[in-house]
Amino acid sequence: MNAYGQKSEESESEEKDNHGQSLASWVTVFLIIVAFAVGTLAVILGAWAWFWGCVALVFVALVVGKILQVMGFGAK
Repeated sequence: MNAYGQKSEESESEEKDNHGQSLASWVTVFLIIVAFAVGTLAVILGAWAWFWGCVALVFVALVVGKILQVMGFGAK
């Protein structure tokens, strides 16, 4: 950041380099999207056990993402 509180060109390019390029983020987002899609279908069909299973899957996805990040598959 410069004296005016604006990001410099160097810091912007560094941020862009990591965006969407880690296995941890891809796996986490994929699992959350699947959970929301199936959970939405479950609500429409009234399958409440499936809905709560999808809620649990969101939390599992967050844990899996963190584990992958700690293992070195996250943004560097």
